[in-house]
Amino acid sequence: LKMAALGRWEIEELRENTVPGDRGLVLKSIAKHHALSAMLTKPFIFENKSLIVQYEVNFQNGIDCGGAYIKLLSSTDDLDLEYFFDKTSYTIMFGPDKCGEDYKLHFIFRHKNPITGDYEEKHAKRPDVDLKKIYLDKKTHLYSLVLKPDDTFEVLIDQTVVGKGSLLEDMVPPVNPPKEVEDSSDTKPNDWDERAKIPDASAVKPDDWDEDDVPKIEDPDAVKPEGWLDDEPEYIPDPNAEKPEDWDEEMDGEWEAPQIPNPNCEIAPGCGEWVRPMMSNPNYKGKWKPPMIDNPNYQGIWIPRKIPNPDYFEDPHPFEMTPISAIGLELWSMTSDIYFDNFIICSEKEVADGWAADSWGVKKLVASANEPGMFSQLVMATEDRPWLWILYILTLALPIGLGVLFCWPKVDDDDDDYKKTDIPKPLTKGELEQEREDEAELEEENEDPAEEGKISKRNMKEADESTGSGDGPVKSVRKRRVRKD
Repeated sequence: LKMAALGRWEIEELRENTVPGDRGLVLKSIAKHHALSAMLTKPFIFENKSLIVQYEVNFQNGIDCGGAYIKLLSSTDDLDLEYFFDKTSYTIMFGPDKCGEDYKLHFIFRHKNPITGDYEEKHAKRPDVDLKKIYLDKKTHLYSLVLKPDDTFEVLIDQTVVGKGSLLEDMVPPVNPPKEVEDSSDTKPNDWDERAKIPDASAVKPDDWDEDDVPKIEDPDAVKPEGWLDDEPEYIPDPNAEKPEDWDEEMDGEWEAPQIPNPNCEIAPGCGEWVRPMMSNPNYKGKWKPPMIDNPNYQGIWIPRKIPNPDYFEDPHPFEMTPISAIGLELWSMTSDIYFDNFIICSEKEVADGWAADSWGVKKLVASANEPGMFSQLVMATEDRPWLWILYILTLALPIGLGVLFCWPKVDDDDDDYKKTDIPKPLTKGELEQEREDEAELEEENEDPAEEGKISKRNMKEADESTGSGDGPVKSVRKRRVRKD
């Protein structure tokens, strides 16, 4: 490792969710330049193998303004890690960066113009993920970049793809320039008409159009509020004010007490001269202008003619970048204790995944085991979002309210009409024998169709008797017989 700046680095364990025996590289200083680099065991040449770059970052204090990205330094004759700084040539820059409320995850590569030999930075589009949450949760996250020989790329956080695309189509500015460009020597003709609309020359101002009207007039319907104090000023000299002892009227002029609001006006609708309030003038039309119509001579927006781009080139395989021979951290940060660990550069996905499982995977398991319970997480969430308490209360109250609504015992309306006299009275032995004889007689009558009329008359008679006079037990028996029939 080569250090080439004033910023301080340390090798330390994580402050939280520590894995015993595991340590990482920690940026310790604030408001200083930090530069740290190391040579690769062998240069990586962009030919027919993928490039996989992977490492861990933990913003242990959150992140205010600063970066945690890495640079893959270009293989050049003048590469000297003793003098590694921001102008040192790099091929790829990758990793998190944040300042203010601008959260970034860089993937930049420097592309060499095959005609001029100049290098130009190409930036990938922003990933579709909430980087704020990831950068501020104080957890260890795994950042991965995969470049493939088919000129495609993937950006991953915690082994989940958050951005992908083509080096030919999804970089800004594009790798290949346009085939045609505007002719800088072309000029717009003097008679070129770009006006889509023009004033109607045939329009005439109406005779009743008064351009001298004012936009605001006094409200004629306004009435001075009752109790308005016409003779009271809005402000009066402060009666408690005293002239300073060092006041020199020759130097400072005549002393006057400072003005304060008139206390008499505080209980009145207003003080001083009453003035009618202003209202919009219903007759105001403003300055007359002729209406706009389509321009019959409209020729559209003029643009210079296109000519072949003299700087045009076509690089069909931008994956074939400048070889890399070193990795470096060149950072400025206003936040300290940024933790880095487990850098790997390889070509095989299985190797990168195995490396991640043995390193970041262990940290993830430890962090998961130390996670607070569900109740603690809910309480912690309210620290930044107090309105969640309302949601929690409603969530608990709803099932309780529904349970009370559906489980509360219902009151039968018939219970309101319950009377002591409705309780059936016990039958005597004679009454029971009489009831059995009546039932037997009824069954015999039902067997004879001719007796149908008699049965109906008897039923009617018994029903009448049930509402008439007689002893209680007989009434009860006859009521039951009528309902049964």
